[in-house]
Amino acid sequence: MTTAHHLRLIDGMCTREFPAERTPSVSGVSGPGYHTVFLHTDEEPWGDEESVRAEHRAQCLAEHDALLTLLASRWGEPQLVSVWSAQERMTAGEVIPEPWVEPVAGCDYLRLWRNAGRWVAVGLVLEEGGPGCELTVLVTVIDPP
Repeated sequence: MTTAHHLRLIDGMCTREFPAERTPSVSGVSGPGYHTVFLHTDEEPWGDEESVRAEHRAQCLAEHDALLTLLASRWGEPQLVSVWSAQERMTAGEVIPEPWVEPVAGCDYLRLWRNAGRWVAVGLVLEEGGPGCELTVLVTVIDPP
């Protein structure tokens, strides 16, 4: 997908109504008060060759950085939020509200904007020691934990 395509998806998420029940889609999931889209995911192994893994990881990081740059040009610099404390609270048994469970469990940091009464969160998961990469965008009216 191109960055232009990513922006069209995000624009749609920022204006589309939320469904009454959790509903999967081709590129993500929506539910009461949120839409999530997975812009870049690794669903297949990329082999053991270090150069291939490094190239794939670099591509994912480039997509992430390009998206952040374009969103910042629209809405200003994002809040950089560590989710460490939410991870600790979740581990201790606190219930984290949907749709924040997955980003809190997988990311170290989220970039957050507030746009037209909705939170827009961009998360990046990089698998330690491997090629795994997931770039996720969440649009929600539910406040972050």
